[in-house]
Amino acid sequence: MNSNSQSIPSFHFFLIWFGAAVSISEILTGGLIAPLGFAQGLAAIVIGHVIGVLLLGLCGIIGFRNKIPAIESTRISFGKFGSYGFSVLNILQLVGWTAVMIIMAARSANDISNALWGFNSTSAWCIVIGALICIWIATGIKNSAKLNYAAISLLFILTVILSTVVFKDTSIFSRTSDGTMSFGAAVELSVIMPLSWLPLIADYTRFGRSSKGSFWGSVSGYFLGSCWMYIIGLGGTLLTANYEPSAMLLAANMGIAALGIVVLATVTTTYLDAYSAGVSYLNIHRNANEKVIALLMCAIGTLIAIYTSIEQYIDFLYYIGSVFAPLFAILLTEYFVFRKTGIREGHNLFSANVILWLIGVGLYYQFVKYDLPFGSTIPVMLIISLLCVVKEWLLTLFNKLRS
Repeated sequence: MNSNSQSIPSFHFFLIWFGAAVSISEILTGGLIAPLGFAQGLAAIVIGHVIGVLLLGLCGIIGFRNKIPAIESTRISFGKFGSYGFSVLNILQLVGWTAVMIIMAARSANDISNALWGFNSTSAWCIVIGALICIWIATGIKNSAKLNYAAISLLFILTVILSTVVFKDTSIFSRTSDGTMSFGAAVELSVIMPLSWLPLIADYTRFGRSSKGSFWGSVSGYFLGSCWMYIIGLGGTLLTANYEPSAMLLAANMGIAALGIVVLATVTTTYLDAYSAGVSYLNIHRNANEKVIALLMCAIGTLIAIYTSIEQYIDFLYYIGSVFAPLFAILLTEYFVFRKTGIREGHNLFSANVILWLIGVGLYYQFVKYDLPFGSTIPVMLIISLLCVVKEWLLTLFNKLRS
């Protein structure tokens, strides 16, 4: 993808990641932070997102420079077989995200349609939303620019209206919500959302025109969109005493516009999940058709959404943090500190890094038990990055002694 006529401009990256961030899941997660109150909740949201999007942008640079998808870049630090394992884990989390997004949207859409017209069928809404995502996938990332511009423009207008309705009651700035939430846990919930996109971002930045454009377009789009959605969720929960997005939308009396927000936001976000599941599958089977696989993943996610009840949302977010925080701590350290920037052919598995990753997973689940000031992700990534430096120093020393 070397031709500028085929590459993606930075503004399109802004739209892709702004659209990815404008989602029901982000509004819901922002609502979970409401027990802190508005001021502390806002601080946690901004701090978590600054950290998360910087990590996201660095992973995007790897994709741009190496012209490879995100999960394939793990071959740099873990070898071919290591990347196969992470491909499977990434496909599982992406199908899980697809199902979570569809069922969240279907429930909200059903609440709204039931209130407006008496139409009550969550399964039907799952099918409708899944079908729309498949249409988006079939259009393709390189052919969807005009469609994406139109969708994001409409979504932007609808979100501005929702924000106006939520924040016209200034008393929410001094309220708190029922429940408990520590500042560290709120930061963690804010870091995890951009972190969940680390195994995907290079799937798109590999098509960029420039490193700066890919980085800043992606980072600014996601930061602005995600912070905005979190803040809407935070304010809406303080206003309605209910963190469910449908309750906020119904309380705002937005009518059919509320349905538009739910459906459009879900399609523009979940499309990326299903598409990247197809890309990750290609890391294992090179000859597969990524679009066909993406459509299949969307269909599987839709079926899961119809036939299962996905309630352990926070546990699912913690799973993502435990798997991908130590993984990308190792990759980013080796790539940017030790300049290991290429895939080393003939190296099937780097066992030392796999062991470091396992240590990181274990540390993550230990740290979530404690109320750390900045959550669990950042301490785990810093510790694993430091251990990676120590590992490299020991290997260098060993090689000198042996020679």
